[in-house]
Amino acid sequence: MKVILRTPHKEERELEGPLTVRELLERLDMDPEGVIVARGRELLTLDTRVEDDATVEVIRAISGGGA
Repeated sequence: MKVILRTPHKEERELEGPLTVRELLERLDMDPEGVIVARGRELLTLDTRVEDDATVEVIRAISGGGA
């Protein structure tokens, strides 16, 4: 599967699937609490299975705000 990382710089990786989102993040050594995983416009849960031919984006979750 093609994995596009936006954490914060764009990087592309290839992983062999199928994998759940949880397994994908484990392979990338990423904390699930700090990222959002999307396939197209769909946000994926940790238990979602991602097939080998899919493209997903891993986006760093940013919080904050102005006063």
